[in-house]
Amino acid sequence: GLRIHEYLYFQVLSPGDIRYIFTATLAKDFGGVFNTRYDQIHLVPADPPEACGELNNGVFIQDQIALVERGGCSFLSKTRVIQEHGGRAVIIADNAYDNDSFYIEMIQDSTRRTADIPALFLLGRDGYMIRRSLEQHGLPWAIISIPVNVTSIPTYEMMQPPWTFW
Repeated sequence: GLRIHEYLYFQVLSPGDIRYIFTATLAKDFGGVFNTRYDQIHLVPADPPEACGELNNGVFIQDQIALVERGGCSFLSKTRVIQEHGGRAVIIADNAYDNDSFYIEMIQDSTRRTADIPALFLLGRDGYMIRRSLEQHGLPWAIISIPVNVTSIPTYEMMQPPWTFW
């Protein structure tokens, strides 16, 4: 059936200045699903950010989750690069840093390739703010919890990014 914006949530635990619950959408027709909940796993920004080829920091992505920027190649190509580096999932942030409300549907490219790891789309503003915080603190990665079940969290306790409308 047709899936329209299946949301998945994750929480940044560190650095503390972006300790928010973020909303992402799953790729429409490729990638895996989360069979495990990761209470503390590294969210590692890919170097180079677009992750269209060999990564300079691929060793840090092994068994972690990669933060990738949209552009340069297909969503599936990015997912496969992260999978080949041993990543458990990829979060692809929009390259429009002012995008704080428009989710893009990530679909299969024209190749017959597949990917087994989960691929998520993140709003550009959220991706930018996470990367900016890491740069300001001189940190190589964030620590996140993913996926987060938001149905058990009272609305008034949900720490949502102040720049996003919910």
